[in-house]
Amino acid sequence: MASDSLYQLRWGIISTGYIATSFVKDLLVDPKTRDTRDVAHKVVAVGSRTVESAQAFIDRLIPENDEVKAYGSYDGVFADETVQAVYIGTPHTFHYDNALAAIKAGKHVLCEKPVTTNSAELRSLIAAAKEHSVFFMEAMWTRFQPLVKEVKKIAESGDLGKPVVLHADLSGDFDIHNIQTTHRILDPALGGGALLDLGPYPLVWAIIALYENPANNKAHPSRVTGAMVKTPISGVDSSTGFTLTFDPTVSSNTESSLAAQALLSCSITLDAPTPGVTIRFERGTITIEPPIYCPKTFKVTYLNKGVQQEGAKAASEGSFSKTFEYVGKGWHFQADEVARCISQGKLESNLWGHDKSLLEMEIFDEVRKQGNYVFPPGVEKVVEAV
Repeated sequence: MASDSLYQLRWGIISTGYIATSFVKDLLVDPKTRDTRDVAHKVVAVGSRTVESAQAFIDRLIPENDEVKAYGSYDGVFADETVQAVYIGTPHTFHYDNALAAIKAGKHVLCEKPVTTNSAELRSLIAAAKEHSVFFMEAMWTRFQPLVKEVKKIAESGDLGKPVVLHADLSGDFDIHNIQTTHRILDPALGGGALLDLGPYPLVWAIIALYENPANNKAHPSRVTGAMVKTPISGVDSSTGFTLTFDPTVSSNTESSLAAQALLSCSITLDAPTPGVTIRFERGTITIEPPIYCPKTFKVTYLNKGVQQEGAKAASEGSFSKTFEYVGKGWHFQADEVARCISQGKLESNLWGHDKSLLEMEIFDEVRKQGNYVFPPGVEKVVEAV
C-alpha cells in the first residue's frame, strides 16, 4: 500500500512484444490524469525468452527505474515474490500454459484475449484460479473504457427502448500474400485467422449491448450461426461472419424479454468500416466510430427526439455525439479494474466476469465447428470429452 487510500499493484509482465509494450506504457501513465485516485501500478519484473530482451524492454520503457528485474524465462517472473499480478501478452495458443503456471504460483492473472483457444481450456483455468484463490480475468480492455460506460448508460436508460439489431465489424488488411506463413495471423498453430484475433471485438459489443442488457436477464443466445472463408495459404479463416440470435420464445431463461440479433464479422484482408458498430433500438440508433476496440466517438440518434444527455454536443435535431479524450491509449482502465478487484479480495470482475469470457469462447467454439476450422494436433491443451 502506497498510503491509506491508494492501493499500488505490483506487476510482472510476460512477453515483450507490441501488446505488452502498449500495456506497460499505459501502466506508467499517472492515474490522476484519468481521475483515478484509489489505485496505482508498478512494474517490478519482466520475463522474456532471454534476459537481454527483457532488459532491453525495461531500458526502453522504464529507463529511470533500475529496480525492475529482468528474467530470461517466464518462470522467473512467476517465482518472484515481489510480483502480485501477472500480465500475459503471449500469442493465443500460449495463454493456457502461461496462465496456468502463473495461477499455480499464486499470482493474480490478467490474460490477453482470446483468453484461451477453446472453452474447455478456460474452464480449466477458472477452476485452477478458484482452487488457488487468485484473481483471474481476460484482458478485454474495451469493456472498461469510458466511452463504453457512457454508451451503456444511454442504452439502458430506456429512452431508446430495447436493442433490436446490432452490426459490428473489425477487419484489418494484413497483406497476407506478402507475409510469412509463420506470422501469427496465418499460422494455425498460433490460433491464426480472423476469428480469434479480431473476432473478440465485434463480439464484445454484442455482449455489452445485448447480453448485458437488463431485458435479457443474462440469457445466452438461443442460436449461434457462423460461416468462414478460408485462405488457401494456410487454411485459417480470412473472413468470418457469425450471428447471435436472442429469442425469448425459445430461450431457456424464461425471464428474458430481449428479442434481438447481432450480426458480427471480421476479416484479415479488408480495412475496418465506418461506423464500426451500429446498434439499432426501438426508438433510435447508436453508432460507434472505429477503431471499435478503443473508440473515442459515438453518436446517438433518437427517432422520438429524446432528451439530450448531460455534457454532450448536439449534432442535429434529435441527435448528439460525444468524443472522449484521455492520456494514454486506453489499456490502463482494465489495469485499474484488476487493482481494485484485488484490493477488495475479489476473484473476478463484476464488469467482465468469467461468465462473459466463457460465453465468448463457447461462441467461438461453435463458429469454428460450423466453419470446420480444426487446430493442429496439440494446440488445444484441454478438450471436451466426446
